[in-house]
Amino acid sequence: MKILFICPYPPSSAPSQRFRFEQYFTFLCENNYYFEQHSFIDDFSWKILYKKGYKFQKISGVLRGFFRRFLLLFSVSKFDFVFIHREATPIGPPIFEWVVAKILRKKIIYDFDDAIWIPNTSTNNKIVASIKFHHKVKYICSWAYKVSAGNQFLQTYAQQFCKNAVFNPTTIDTINVHNLTSNHFTNKVIIGWTGTHSTLFYLQPLVPVIEKLALKFNFEFRLISNQAPDFEIPNLNFVKWNLDSEIEDLSQIQIGLMPLEEDAWAKGKCGFKALQYMALGTPALVSPVGVNSIIVQNDYNGFVCNTPEDWYKHLSDLIQNAEKRNTLGSNAKLFIENNYSVNANKINFLSLFS
Repeated sequence: MKILFICPYPPSSAPSQRFRFEQYFTFLCENNYYFEQHSFIDDFSWKILYKKGYKFQKISGVLRGFFRRFLLLFSVSKFDFVFIHREATPIGPPIFEWVVAKILRKKIIYDFDDAIWIPNTSTNNKIVASIKFHHKVKYICSWAYKVSAGNQFLQTYAQQFCKNAVFNPTTIDTINVHNLTSNHFTNKVIIGWTGTHSTLFYLQPLVPVIEKLALKFNFEFRLISNQAPDFEIPNLNFVKWNLDSEIEDLSQIQIGLMPLEEDAWAKGKCGFKALQYMALGTPALVSPVGVNSIIVQNDYNGFVCNTPEDWYKHLSDLIQNAEKRNTLGSNAKLFIENNYSVNANKINFLSLFS
């Protein structure tokens, strides 16, 4: 069996790629699958992608990506399946996908873990957003042999266009990667959040709660991201995200936060932050949006917080109670191992190629 993996970014660079399919590569090798991975963005373009300036280099990087996609079409015929994560090209219509499905007659496995058919425009991408062709998602779904959806909300959308839309959750490698456990019996509690700069705004509504807590308790607020926030957070310790130290940095957190806004885009989220915290034995406090209420069960492995009062109450209680944090964290770790780990999901992942 030969599989061609098509993705936006270089290997091991983007969380969605690492946790949607890259961490299954060892499993595929063990089962005698041959595969290749081809990214649209090259390493140089990735390094400057979110930096200010470099306009010419970014344009050149996009053009190189399109050229590589064109050349790749000449080798697609040797593969049995073409696994496309999110999209073959970040802008423009789905020409590559159409050629693969309609001309080359290859079986496409279309994978996504966000509501990518909904425009999600920010100040950083508003120019590009106008040529993103978000509506192409439904066409790629209709051409796909199977759709691999990160949660039931995404699956329901895809089922409108593809009868073989299956639920394939974002998972955690609890054996080889997230294999540490948070120590809850430390002198100072660390409350933490991790994510990219594009999701930092979800934290802002929690700032008044954190400010109120800081008046009463001594804690560190650890923020792990590729960029520091442009707003004030009490007791902030910004830790720049680094692949080599990611797990160690996360494992030092005793309470993990995942606030979200109630909208269609957030419903497409797959609870990734919560999964990461919980896999390391850290209780998660989350907003009641999308799969969060499925992953987190109140007073068992974390808390679902509906109001600012909920956030303050549960944070306050957990800051003061190490035994409680430890119990919830142990339950969280076991829950992930049984339900959202690579080991628990690997047969489901392999079934995509049948």
